[in-house]
Amino acid sequence: MHHLFDPQSISLEELDIPLTSLVLSESARNRIQTCRDYLDQKLLQHDAPIYGINTGFGSLCNTEIAPDDLRQLQINLMRSHACGTGDEVSPEVVRWMLLLKARSLSLGYSGAQVATVERLIDLYENDILPVVYSQGSLGASGDLAPLAHLCLPLIGEGEVRINGQKMTGAAMLQQQGWEPLELASKEGLALLNGTQFMSAHGVHILLGALRLSEWADTIGALSLDAFDGRIEPFDDLIHQVRPHPGQVATATKMRELLQGSDLISRPKSHVQDPYSFRCIPQVHGASKDAIDYAKRVVEIEINSVSDNPNVFPEADKVLSGGNFHGQPLALAMDFLAIALAELGSISERRTFQLISGQRDLPPFLAADAGLNSGLMIPQYTAASIVSQNKQFCTPASIDTIPSSNNQEDHVSMGANSAVKCLKVLENVERVLAIELLTAAQAMEFRRPLKTSPTLEKTVAALREKVSFNLQDRYLRTDMEKARSVIRSRF
Repeated sequence: MHHLFDPQSISLEELDIPLTSLVLSESARNRIQTCRDYLDQKLLQHDAPIYGINTGFGSLCNTEIAPDDLRQLQINLMRSHACGTGDEVSPEVVRWMLLLKARSLSLGYSGAQVATVERLIDLYENDILPVVYSQGSLGASGDLAPLAHLCLPLIGEGEVRINGQKMTGAAMLQQQGWEPLELASKEGLALLNGTQFMSAHGVHILLGALRLSEWADTIGALSLDAFDGRIEPFDDLIHQVRPHPGQVATATKMRELLQGSDLISRPKSHVQDPYSFRCIPQVHGASKDAIDYAKRVVEIEINSVSDNPNVFPEADKVLSGGNFHGQPLALAMDFLAIALAELGSISERRTFQLISGQRDLPPFLAADAGLNSGLMIPQYTAASIVSQNKQFCTPASIDTIPSSNNQEDHVSMGANSAVKCLKVLENVERVLAIELLTAAQAMEFRRPLKTSPTLEKTVAALREKVSFNLQDRYLRTDMEKARSVIRSRF
């Protein structure tokens, strides 16, 4: 049982543990109820318009809504904003969206009902995943369209998937024996305003990025040893005179990974290695520092209130602001995409060096080059993917298109930043898998010498799935199996 609904911050490390049972703590219940009671009382005593509570939305903010229509206002909002399109969002990201929306509402500044937050938790715990689409959010006014699709099932509309099977929100409620929620004033806006589409992607991507960063070091070290590279570029003295944290950490990790290798310790005839080997600490390290920056931004976001207006019972204020604006996430996701793409870019260069016929390695690592093409073409695939990543790294956060009759005249496009950052993450995983396949093939030409015990375990893990490439064969399967090794050790 996990209490993720108390005021103290939650970290990515906590979210990296499978969360099978969530519970709304008593303190969270009290916060939510106190805020809701205050808002209900405020509406009874307050005749002036309060944005989103007794007014229209966006550029219709000056249109007052009659008290008898406030509930219908929330339903109309949910229906009208469910304009998502494109690919369905992955189940993993939808689960994060449910968790993070419940987390934000539980902080007690949104005016939600306790029953509404509990129903979001019910969906999460029962693995009932609303069908959400990847396109439609401008990343300001929150992730309106994706969150509308996420929350429509609460009132028996929209669609969900249960065990992969799609059904209507109405059918899901009937199957579960649940009644549709009756939304109170402001609740539709509380559900739809927010950055949970962007931040859920951020959580999902960062958990993968932290692990891919570790894999990049491991695979890079294996490639270095298979290439008969030198250890000197990883000496701590070099990095202490330019002590970027990621650089120092990467050099330390490389020394640890190569400890005990027969190959790294033998005399070398060459004086230097290409940059893709020699500059691993500087390149991987810079990406580590960028990942850490994005991690800080996302951790602040998942512990924040990002809907509008915000309700402050203790101060007797309902304040309309802009916490829904996704600019912090948009910039971080663009930066993270660039940092991840660089891990793929330098990986592809190491693959290229390993198949280039240097340092007593056969061309394309083919046992009988000429008759066999060996690993010539996986490098083509890696190069194609790296090129595609360059297109995905064009920043979305520098763009803005006004909406809502120019009331919302600057938007973050953070949702687009997040979606393409996920594509970069998946692409880098494929590029690293190709390097792993290549480095392990190259290592076989160094036998009977061995790399370090740690790296020999990595080779052995691959060899359980992929044998040495003695003659040409269908390589897509090998590439996917190499990718599965990376994924299985996530």
